[in-house]
Amino acid sequence: MLERRTTVLALVHYYLPGFKAGGPIRSISNLVERLGDQFDLRIIAADRDFRDDTPYTDIVVNSWNQIGNARVYYLPAGIHSIRSLLRLISDTPHDVLYLNSFFDPVFTQLPLWARRFNFLDTKPIILAPRGELAPGSLSRKSWKKRPFMAIASWFGLYNDLTWQASSEREAGDIRRAMGKTARRTKIAPIVIAQDLPPLPDEEEVSERRPERKEHQPLRLAFLARISPSKNLDHALRILTQVRMPVDVTINGPIDDKAYWRACQRLIAQLPANVSVRYGGVVAPSEVASVLKSCDMLFLPTRSENYGHVIIESMLVGTPVLIADTTPWRDLEHAGVGWDLPLDDERQFAQKIDEAAQLAKEGRMPSRATVQSYARARVLDPEILSANQRLFKEAAVRD
Repeated sequence: MLERRTTVLALVHYYLPGFKAGGPIRSISNLVERLGDQFDLRIIAADRDFRDDTPYTDIVVNSWNQIGNARVYYLPAGIHSIRSLLRLISDTPHDVLYLNSFFDPVFTQLPLWARRFNFLDTKPIILAPRGELAPGSLSRKSWKKRPFMAIASWFGLYNDLTWQASSEREAGDIRRAMGKTARRTKIAPIVIAQDLPPLPDEEEVSERRPERKEHQPLRLAFLARISPSKNLDHALRILTQVRMPVDVTINGPIDDKAYWRACQRLIAQLPANVSVRYGGVVAPSEVASVLKSCDMLFLPTRSENYGHVIIESMLVGTPVLIADTTPWRDLEHAGVGWDLPLDDERQFAQKIDEAAQLAKEGRMPSRATVQSYARARVLDPEILSANQRLFKEAAVRD
């Protein structure tokens, strides 16, 4: 007799076919791809992408849709849908409720408050903060976040949760942020289950990289949302100190228009040896091509609990220059890139100059070495096992 699969009901504000919200969408879609045959995965999400005014055109709203290995229910915008969310959670059989944000008012806070006041049947809950409890993230709008956290903790909103951390670093962030609440909670395990990376697309991996032209400047790609958390302004200040010729392409949805205007002013002040252009939003199907056409991914982000674009870059053989604020560390030792102290602008600029010279001489980290490193990380069986244990152990908690 076949064993009944554990049913996981995931709440995530944005999901496929959306992509503008970045990491959380990829975290859940990768999980569906990798574990969809072992768990009954059901997802409730909004019917439109990040900052879009209109819903997706290829889904059925207020109904379950089969999207890959998961069934997805898309809720329309409006108060009526907020009210119906709790009923939908109650009416959907599940063993584990999986929340994928700490602060989301609808897809995380609403069910937690409903549980606290007995408006929602208690089910084991996994909460994945997705980097929102990192110091850099909490420092933005802290005047609003800190009082809310104190009030919610006082009400016991986070009692009896399983926390998912994608790394030891994020586990530390959770412990620091939750303080006495985490210590006071009787059952509050922090399970380190790294986000599941995508399986390598063999066609994309094997496709040849565009040849570099002789005397071509170093080609850098900044691929992320245009928001303070991704630190584009810091990247631009680093570029003012670069001496070698460099071409930079910025891609990503503009999250904060005022911030983008400030970045444009910085772009206008760059020296003549640095060329920058904004290439717009890149669809998921084009990410590999964009990364493959550059010499290096340049992403001195403030904080990443995982950093999907980093592994995606390495999977196509493109080395990375990132800050030491992500789980991807000791990259120079592995021969696949560099992770540097975020506040050392001069060291970043020197490394870009060095990379430009290496590219000119044809001595950048080899594509094969970078891909081999990435494949070993992607196919690590322990990452898959940790995610399997996360859901199975949460489902049997008393």
